[in-house]
Amino acid sequence: MQHVPGRIFRDLSLPGVSPAERSALYLALIQTLAQLHSFNVNSLGLQGYGRGPRYCKRQVSTWKRQYQAAAHTDIPAMNELAEWLANNLPAGDNEEQLLHGDFRIDNVIFHPREARVMAVLDWELSTTGHPLADFAYAIGFCFWPKATTLGNLNNISNIAGIPSFEEFISIYSRCRDATISLDNLNFFLALSYFKIASICQGVYGRYLLGNAAAENSYEFASLVQPLAETGLRLAKKTSFTIGMQPGNMGELFQQSEKGKVVLQKVKDFMQKHVFPAEKEMAEYYARNKNSPDVWRKPPTIERLKERAREEGLWNLFLPAVSGLGQLDYALIAEETGKCYFAPEVFNCHAPDTGNMEVLHLYGTEEQKKQWLEPLLEGKVSSCFCMTEPDVASSDATNMECSLQRDGDSYVVHGKKWWSSGAGNPNCKFAIVMAKDKNTSASRYKQHSMIIVPMDTPGVKLIRPLSVFGYFDYFHGGHFEVHFNNVRVPASHLILGEGRGFEIAQGRLGPGRIHHCMRSIGAAETALRILCERSSQRTTFGKKLYRHEVVAHWIAECRIAIEQARLLTLKAASRIDTMGNKGARKEVAMIKVVAPRAVLKVIDCAMQVCGGAGFSDDFPLAQMFAYIRTLRVADGPDEVHLSAIAKLELLEQAKKLNAHL
Repeated sequence: MQHVPGRIFRDLSLPGVSPAERSALYLALIQTLAQLHSFNVNSLGLQGYGRGPRYCKRQVSTWKRQYQAAAHTDIPAMNELAEWLANNLPAGDNEEQLLHGDFRIDNVIFHPREARVMAVLDWELSTTGHPLADFAYAIGFCFWPKATTLGNLNNISNIAGIPSFEEFISIYSRCRDATISLDNLNFFLALSYFKIASICQGVYGRYLLGNAAAENSYEFASLVQPLAETGLRLAKKTSFTIGMQPGNMGELFQQSEKGKVVLQKVKDFMQKHVFPAEKEMAEYYARNKNSPDVWRKPPTIERLKERAREEGLWNLFLPAVSGLGQLDYALIAEETGKCYFAPEVFNCHAPDTGNMEVLHLYGTEEQKKQWLEPLLEGKVSSCFCMTEPDVASSDATNMECSLQRDGDSYVVHGKKWWSSGAGNPNCKFAIVMAKDKNTSASRYKQHSMIIVPMDTPGVKLIRPLSVFGYFDYFHGGHFEVHFNNVRVPASHLILGEGRGFEIAQGRLGPGRIHHCMRSIGAAETALRILCERSSQRTTFGKKLYRHEVVAHWIAECRIAIEQARLLTLKAASRIDTMGNKGARKEVAMIKVVAPRAVLKVIDCAMQVCGGAGFSDDFPLAQMFAYIRTLRVADGPDEVHLSAIAKLELLEQAKKLNAHL
């Protein structure tokens, strides 16, 4: 506890955290327990750590002796429960998985900011035995008898954010193995209550002897009977329903109550203010197409931003500010994806979101004050400079833009391109990924990220790059930027030398969720256009939607959208519960799946719209150009597919090893 920084929650209700975070913390707890139970005892060199088979029989005998030694009066329910347990031991009783023995939420240390377990404490009861003993003990509070008030546990299951008993079962089963048997869960829940009742009896017994440590130890006597009666009731429950089988993730993706409220407010705001402004925005760019002002944000945007901020719809992407998890924000991102300028209205637009996440997570207090705060307030914008024109950036270690320490400064030299937002006159700084010039470190520890003000001598905007002929004026373009021996203070370095890839991983996970969900929002817009057009136009004597091929397109588009959304929400949920690292495979998968699915929908919509679909009469052509870039941006599909395959092979190897 002295060496692992983090949070310990003594109260199972987790006061002081949002419902979204409370849910994420409990999910992380159960995921950690499932991981512990997945270890192979022999592979860990822990043969003989326990006393071998018949763990359950020993547990019943041990706690029966402890209860009888401390009993002060006859409690029939305890006697009946002890007898039932002795007569209903699991068949074989020969499981020998690693057990903690006292696994509960106040015996773990959570990450200071993330819903991630950093350490598990108090291993004095650890042994080998049946893993359901740990699991039942950890979630036993779900059935805490309502007649008791000690411990304030009788209403804990009703607290917002705490998963239900069925959800706990589903999470544990999914993280362990789809075929895990729950046939004996009633035995282990009954055993847990027998154990807790015996402990309470022991506390009261020490009180009678005058050597109890707890001031309220005299109250524990009143717990024994209701706990035993609860154990008996659970013993007679012979089957438990898994609310969500692995693969059916519906209930896991329920928003927090706050998330639901904010999403509805965003939907209302979009309907009242954003969608009606689309025509005004189009007219602005039509007027200023050949004007230097085309890179400047239209007055409409500033007006909408001010209104959104007044309504509290601001910086929703950042959990520390909004109180929303990635799952909550993912659904909001989908809504904003239905209009190309909507994300900026809520100060939730790339690349500023990624840069704000970087500065929030890794910036110094000075960097936050100088650069993060103005971004959060929407007073300035920024760009991110990573990919380069002269190397294959699909392998990011190829980057050649150099970074060299020179006294109290760093000198940045090199070329970057596809720096989104660099053309915006309000873009005040770039976060630049550069290679340390003098280092012999491993290839993933040679790069650093540094803040470079755009007005620094040597920073030069070379040219805007078009995407299928579109210059993306609204987003400040995608520029080639050269850094010609640009000198910046050493205090502008983020986190430390050689930490660039570490920062990039922290930046990319949530950012990819945002991109994919905004894309799905665009797909919903495209599908709406497809349906409207197919119901308005007639060919060969009937409406387009009555042609079977068009009807099938509509059906397939709906299927593609739903599949992409579910996988993206799963990735968002895993980031909430396991952090970016724990969600690497899911994030890589959505980066492949979402753009492919959305392109399919847009393509079908363009086909139904005919010639108009390729013009500016519909937003489809511009949407196609943007979504197609996502199959390259943040790494091409081929890189992600290789990463997915590698992670899958490792997971399969671990499963095979665990069964040996």
